[in-house]
Amino acid sequence: MTTKSYAVIGAGPSGLAVMRALQKAGIDATGYEASHDVGGLWDITNPRSTMYSSAHLISSRTTTEFTEFPMDSDVDYPGHRVLKRYFDDYADEFGLRDRFRFGTRVDRLERDNGDGTGTGTGTGTGTGTGWILHARVQDEDGAHTALVERYDGVILANGTLAEPNVPAFPGEFAGEIMHTSAYKDPAQLAGRRVLIIGAGNSGCDIAVDAVHHAESVDLSVRRGYYFVPRYLFGRPSDTLNQGRPLPARIKQAIDSRVLRAFTGDPVRFGFPRPDYRIYESHPIVNTLVLNHLGQGDLRIRADVERFDHDTVHFRDGTAGDYDLVLLATGYALDYPFVDREHLNWTGASPRLFLNVFPPSFNGLYMMGMIEASGIGWQGRYEQAELIAAYLAAEDADPARAARFRDRVTTQSWPDLTGGYRYLGLARMSYYVNKDAYRRAVRTEKAALAETTTPAGSGRRGA
Repeated sequence: MTTKSYAVIGAGPSGLAVMRALQKAGIDATGYEASHDVGGLWDITNPRSTMYSSAHLISSRTTTEFTEFPMDSDVDYPGHRVLKRYFDDYADEFGLRDRFRFGTRVDRLERDNGDGTGTGTGTGTGTGTGWILHARVQDEDGAHTALVERYDGVILANGTLAEPNVPAFPGEFAGEIMHTSAYKDPAQLAGRRVLIIGAGNSGCDIAVDAVHHAESVDLSVRRGYYFVPRYLFGRPSDTLNQGRPLPARIKQAIDSRVLRAFTGDPVRFGFPRPDYRIYESHPIVNTLVLNHLGQGDLRIRADVERFDHDTVHFRDGTAGDYDLVLLATGYALDYPFVDREHLNWTGASPRLFLNVFPPSFNGLYMMGMIEASGIGWQGRYEQAELIAAYLAAEDADPARAARFRDRVTTQSWPDLTGGYRYLGLARMSYYVNKDAYRRAVRTEKAALAETTTPAGSGRRGA
């Protein structure tokens, strides 16, 4: 076991992954979870969950699950209930629940000034002096008790899809405005004239729900999208081409032609033509919305210009009357318990080496702040293994850890785009190409690998 103390914030997929990787590396850690159980957003009973009743994976089971713990299901695209059971089973199999304090919300992280009072402000380098964690523990009656602990390092794994991004629009709307984070069930849409703003994966999922319950459904879009069917040639589409990755331009050329053959041109349904190549933004894994457009169950509207009582005016000069405006406008990264300077925020997101390590090496580590088509939870677990490898090196071989820090601070960082020119949007600021990212993580992990045999490497059924 290491001699240093660590905290993990969050018991969703990323928190479980990093706790498992630390366990296997023989590193003790204490987890903090504001909700009552594991699962994060996949636990629809979690007060901060943004899950809705019809939600399923948009990546297939075999490309998403942890390699050492296959999902106990033969469904290609499981729903949230199956996934909650999966995380329950994962936590039970490896004894991870005992490592978390549930019902405990982290309010504040402060730099330790050296005597445990938490008033320090320096960014620190290398080993630093640690962090003071302030939290609130909620009992069964809802009362809170303050908790203060000191740790040498803290791993942030509280997710990327909890803080709604709520844009402002000119004018006032007389009806209800709701972000998709508050949407749980299609009964909320029954008999209402609904405008959904945004056609990402959640927006399209809810549009498909809405056509069966709402009086009318319109979908306001700002840009064009690429639509990927869940099945191609009888197989989950993301299980194809799993070998050596093709160069970006060749893959884009081939896949765009395949998609046109299977889905046609979304422009004919009213979508704008995309002003970017496929995979330069996250594709929409939902072709049912195209079916409903073809059936006249919903229609595409232009970007919103302004609200006027119950009327919404669009930028193409048209207008419509609605009872409910549903904002499918995504989420903003949210780490409210730590000052931004400690995470090297640049624009819409922290700028971190491999989306994990602040260049100051101040004892904070980011887990799960990556988005990439097809990276799955195994890709995130490999990220967790890199964190564990660095922490183990800090304890057992400080010189090796110092060489890693030196590479990060003095050499060029690897290109994680894989040759794709991602859109310059806030939600794309931490997007990576799965192959380029996993290759870079594995390279760094190999350089940090411990020479001793990791502890606790049990497998399912052992």
